[in-house]
Amino acid sequence: MLLVVKSGGPSAVPEWADAFAEFAPQMAVRWWDDPTVAPEQVDYALVWDPEPGRLAAMPRLKAIFGSGAGVDKILLDPHLPKVPLVRCVPPEGPQRMGEFACWAVLSLCKDTRGFALAQAERRWKSYDPPFAATDRTVGVMGIGAMGIRVAEMLRALGIPVVGWSRTRKTIPGVETFAGDAERDAFLARSDILICLLPATPETDGILAAPLFAKLPRGAGLVQLGRGSQQVMADIIAALDNGQLSGAVLDVFEKEPLPAESPAWLHPKIIVTPHAASSPSRRDRARYITACIAAQQRGEPLPNLYDPARGY
Repeated sequence: MLLVVKSGGPSAVPEWADAFAEFAPQMAVRWWDDPTVAPEQVDYALVWDPEPGRLAAMPRLKAIFGSGAGVDKILLDPHLPKVPLVRCVPPEGPQRMGEFACWAVLSLCKDTRGFALAQAERRWKSYDPPFAATDRTVGVMGIGAMGIRVAEMLRALGIPVVGWSRTRKTIPGVETFAGDAERDAFLARSDILICLLPATPETDGILAAPLFAKLPRGAGLVQLGRGSQQVMADIIAALDNGQLSGAVLDVFEKEPLPAESPAWLHPKIIVTPHAASSPSRRDRARYITACIAAQQRGEPLPNLYDPARGY
């Protein structure tokens, strides 16, 4: 079996190869642009942002694996072949997302950004916390596997959590809201809003002034969904006028984030490089080889992209 990889650059191929060798010794791993690989030899592709038309030129392709939970950049290919497209959501992903979300919430509660700026200036900044994290209610917008784990871990810290999703979900200890009719009530309860929504036409530009106005004044924002969901000018304006008190932004419409973006230097924004739930290459190799084995046994593949849902 031959798998081509376009994730992490050519220098990452040896690590990918070592990882797959542990779980699938029969798998040959090559870089996407390896000149010795003929398209008709490729069985599987592991990609993040393939050039349009390249995957369609691989007639033996049995499945495409996204290198992350989101596959929006793969879907930009108008010639995408009709083979299974699998989102990369290994079991370790929700745990990593939960860890990151807890860190982000606590960072907003404890003014981590302010401390970092003071340290850069070698300035001793006195700080009297106005509240404990347990005095804030965190709203998790998007309750899939990631959102459930985030809610569970925040609850374990004693932090009140409410959740919202398109369809009704049940999480022990978490009050949940569902559908458009209940979203405003959910937002009104969210002192810190965590966005974990998938990228769909309905979620494009959702993190904007109209939504922020429905949050309690001085709310925090943790954006872990997709860059297409946020309107940066509205986030900046809400931070400047006090509607938002701080933001942790992990995803952006253009990545890497351009040097001229105002997010880099804003005193109330923590920028992270799309790292919230990134599993290790070993974790992803184990997950992908398990998916391939399931496909070979005729079993359904997990985390298939569903065009009807948009994720």
